[in-house]
Amino acid sequence: MALFPPLFPFNVCNEHITNAKYGISGFRQSAVNLGRTMLHKFAVSLTRAQKRAILLTVDVLLIGLAHLLSRLVILGPSQAIPTSFEAWATTIALMVAGAVFILLQGLHRVKLNAYEMQGMLGTTGVAMALASVVVIGGMVFTSLRAPLQVAIVTGTFFLLLSVAARLGMRAILLQIYRRNHQHIPILIYGAGQTGQQLASALATDDSVKPVAFVDDDSRLQSLTIGGLRVHAPGDILDLIECHEIQRIVLAMPSQRPAVQQALARHMRATGCEVHMIPSFADLVANTDRDIGDTQPVDPHDLMERDIMEDELPGVSETYRTRSVLVTGAGGTIGSELCRQLIACDPEKLILLDHCELSLFKAERELKALAPSLDIVCILGSVCDAALMAEVMSRHGVEIVLHAAAYKHVPMVERNELEGMRNNVFGTKTVADAARHAGVERFILISTDKAVRPSSMMGASKRIAELVIQDIASRSNSTRFSMVRFGNVLGSSGSVIPLFADQIRRGGPVTLTHSDVTRYFMTIPEAVRLVLITGSFARGGDVFVLDMGKPVPIRDLAMRMIEQAGKTVRNAHNPQGDIEIKITGLRPGEKLHEELLIGSDMLTTPHPKILRAQESHLSEIETATVLNAIRQAIETRNVELLDTTLMNWIEPSESPAPVSVNE
Repeated sequence: MALFPPLFPFNVCNEHITNAKYGISGFRQSAVNLGRTMLHKFAVSLTRAQKRAILLTVDVLLIGLAHLLSRLVILGPSQAIPTSFEAWATTIALMVAGAVFILLQGLHRVKLNAYEMQGMLGTTGVAMALASVVVIGGMVFTSLRAPLQVAIVTGTFFLLLSVAARLGMRAILLQIYRRNHQHIPILIYGAGQTGQQLASALATDDSVKPVAFVDDDSRLQSLTIGGLRVHAPGDILDLIECHEIQRIVLAMPSQRPAVQQALARHMRATGCEVHMIPSFADLVANTDRDIGDTQPVDPHDLMERDIMEDELPGVSETYRTRSVLVTGAGGTIGSELCRQLIACDPEKLILLDHCELSLFKAERELKALAPSLDIVCILGSVCDAALMAEVMSRHGVEIVLHAAAYKHVPMVERNELEGMRNNVFGTKTVADAARHAGVERFILISTDKAVRPSSMMGASKRIAELVIQDIASRSNSTRFSMVRFGNVLGSSGSVIPLFADQIRRGGPVTLTHSDVTRYFMTIPEAVRLVLITGSFARGGDVFVLDMGKPVPIRDLAMRMIEQAGKTVRNAHNPQGDIEIKITGLRPGEKLHEELLIGSDMLTTPHPKILRAQESHLSEIETATVLNAIRQAIETRNVELLDTTLMNWIEPSESPAPVSVNE
């Protein structure tokens, strides 16, 4: 069998000669196409042994060339070319010895399409040292009189020539392969470690070709990393048009999911496909992670309405240079409140939480985001009246965002007395302290479960609303208001992480009722609602977001299963991947949530935020309710608590819990 395949395939030659156009330009183009086709056929037809033989031959010739160049540099032009038999024999011996060392070192086995810096500094560097040793040995055994510098320079030249030859052949081969394959140009958003690793991994791919980086960091812009230029986000549209980009990859795993989702929506508006990837370290280290986790459910698909804008028009002035207290600052909503408040430039941000770990994490993140901001962390309970009074006075609190609450419905249902203590009397304690300290604004974060509640958690939040409305009616300086919204996507205990985990484990996906519906909003959206309403609260207001239509949870489960690349297993598709299992409504769970108690609504300066007109208890009635609840807590009398709630709160009309399996 021949060592190399035929260099001149006659069938290809005849094809190009037949198709060549008349004229010099046509003949030149035909010759170029013929050459490219011949090179491609020659390259792809080489066996692994033939490729190694070519690399070995090139390296051996480069050793001889490196030796001649070193003689030229050290000995001068007159002695560059060997004139004696011993000198020529030494050069040939060097090439033979070099071939032996290359075979032993395996330099000829390095794949060209994987040749990079490690190959240059590793294998080729060792070969350089070996080349120097070979030259020195040759001079010793042949008694050739030449300066020692010749050996060192020979090794250096061989390193340079070997690296240049391999990089050149690699570039030529990549061009040959890519010219005969259609590749998709992609734009990598994020020039950090993950983006660089992605570009390096795709550098030898035939079907996908990275064309540029985009990064928000001005320090990286205009740099060239891995052969790709880093552009500013403002250049994206020009890059898409210039390179005909069809796909954008977001390589920013360290960014918060909310930031990634917002950026993904912005990128989809360009008409390109948008993909998000985790860090390569996470893919390897976290064995429980599913690749499908890198494609979160699009909030647009869940909520079936337009999401509130990211900006906070006219809101920053409300919080700028103010001392702001956030209770429950370590929770899902509280921590996001703190992040968005940083953009409003407050003078001081006070974080209060009873969980040491959550408070520590929140403080560490916020200080990294705003090193110059005065951040104060208070470890304690909102039920501690002395602590609340001290915090208000010592830090000159001007705005209170009260997010601290027990919110997990089944957990509060089983611990109703403690749920009432924290959610009701904790709210009253903070509100009383704010009123006595003359705080300017107090905003209670409530929930749709407070509307005609069917659970202890919902009832506790409804009583907390009544307490705030009562205090607001007697306050002359502090503006008390409430914000009521639906389920928050991605918060602790929410349905999205639960479904995702069940799908990852192969199912079943558990659904409490086939007809259950919920309102949904994103974490940043819920926080924007809170901050916006705080800017135009008048006192005693109940604000709600126009949340569109409620989302059927069964449809949500089916969409998540489909987005994970699975199919739903049911009577119509018994061979499906994931089953949806109905478990029955849990104690205290409603079939449908509501946002309004009454029907009267007023507009606000924001088109998507409405002000509810709701009646509330009188001061005497509120005191009566609180005294009864306090007595129930102190005597551990659950029956008294149930009776009190039934007498003072409008009950839900939701059906009783059922237990059904489908």
